[in-house]
Amino acid sequence: MADRYLVPRRLDDPELIGFWTIDEFAGLLVPFAWGILAQHIIIGTGLSVVTWFALRKAKAGNAGSKLVHAAYWYLPGSFLGLKATPPSHCRLLAG
Repeated sequence: MADRYLVPRRLDDPELIGFWTIDEFAGLLVPFAWGILAQHIIIGTGLSVVTWFALRKAKAGNAGSKLVHAAYWYLPGSFLGLKATPPSHCRLLAG
């Protein structure tokens, strides 16, 4: 009797565009687009490869969570909608 249900083997795989994750693809696309717009295609291609390699090394192991942690604490509060912790006198009002 054949199985009626298909169970995916890997549920936590990141979404891919081609061979790259979304952030690696953006790291490739942005310098390459700059190179095309600035008419420095070779420099843009080189920068996109360097950016891809740097992102790949930065995300190795658990380093991806360290990047998110650093973005939360060191980027400004309005950047990408990251919210700051409310002051202590307002936490009681929030419930």
